[in-house]
Amino acid sequence: MKVVVIDGQGGKLGKLIIETIVEKKLACDIYGIGTNTMATGSMLKGGAQYGATGENAVVVACRDADVIMGPIGIISADSLLGEITPAMAVAVGQSRAMKLLMPVSNCNNQVIGVAQLSMSEMAQKAAARLEEIIQAGVCK
Repeated sequence: MKVVVIDGQGGKLGKLIIETIVEKKLACDIYGIGTNTMATGSMLKGGAQYGATGENAVVVACRDADVIMGPIGIISADSLLGEITPAMAVAVGQSRAMKLLMPVSNCNNQVIGVAQLSMSEMAQKAAARLEEIIQAGVCK
């Protein structure tokens, strides 16, 4: 199973998600795709087997991903302080992958009715949902 984790800025959330997946020893290949080199490096340090950076990396990785994980801003052009390009948002949005999006509310994207969780709590919940998806074989 191909799991693509997309993050920007410093890559802290992406790294936490990947560390949690690795800690749970889930049967998947983890691709840490950063909008910048700092985010990619952080996700590789977190345990991603593969890493790449930039718009084209996001577009290519989303083509055959089974699951895409990251902050909710990855589906909104110009979010993450402008790091998500329109092409990146379209690639994520049009991908047939299951999308597990964390409701990070600091980039003009707010999901009403969702509890405010710490990044660590979001990473734990996202990894738990990924584990359910892997066990059930529910993708695409």
